[in-house]
Amino acid sequence: MLISEIVTRRSIRKFQAKEVPRAQIETMLAAARLAPSGTNKQPWKFIVYRGRAKKEFVEKMAEGLTRESDGTSMVLPDSRWGLPDAHNTLRIMEEAPMLIAVLNTCGKSILTPLTRDQRVTEIVDSLSIGAAIENMLLQAEREGIAALWIANTCFAYPELVAYISTEQQLIGVIAIGYGAESPAARPRKPLEEILEYRE
Repeated sequence: MLISEIVTRRSIRKFQAKEVPRAQIETMLAAARLAPSGTNKQPWKFIVYRGRAKKEFVEKMAEGLTRESDGTSMVLPDSRWGLPDAHNTLRIMEEAPMLIAVLNTCGKSILTPLTRDQRVTEIVDSLSIGAAIENMLLQAEREGIAALWIANTCFAYPELVAYISTEQQLIGVIAIGYGAESPAARPRKPLEEILEYRE
C-alpha cells in the first residue's frame, strides 16, 4: 500500500493569507535534511522568506520577468514560450504567505558553462536536492500545509541570486501556506507505459 501522503499531496496554487508557524516549517526542513544524497554531500540550503523580505523577493522575480519579456537581454531566449506560465507563477508567489528558496551549495550559476564532469556532478546534486524537496512536500502534506514547487525562478535568475546575495546555484522556490483550493488529482501515465522489465 502506498504512503497516504504520496496519494493525497497536491500542487496548490491558491493560498490563504495565514502564515505557517515556524515549528512546522522546521519540521518540514527536518524531513528534507534526511533525504539521501550522492556521497552524502547534502548539497542543499533553504532560505525562508516572509513579510517584507518575501515582498522584495517577489519584486525581484517581477523585474526578471519584465527583462525577459522585453526581449532585450534574455537569459533563456529559447524558453520564451514559458513566460506566460512564469507570470502566473508570479501571482502565486505574491499570494503565498511564505517562500522557501532552495540552493545547491555545490552548484554553479546557470549562466556558467560546465565541463562534462561538472555536469554529471550537477545532475547528482540536483537529484539529491529533488529528494529533499519531495521529503519536504510530503511532510507538508502530513502537517496540513499547502505547497507548490516552483522552477520558473530561472527566468529571473540574475535578479534573484543578486537579491539572495549568493554565488550558490538557485534551484527554485517552494511556496507554502494554507490552501484556498482543493484540486482533484491530476492524470498520471499508466504503469505499463512507464515500466519495462528486461530479463
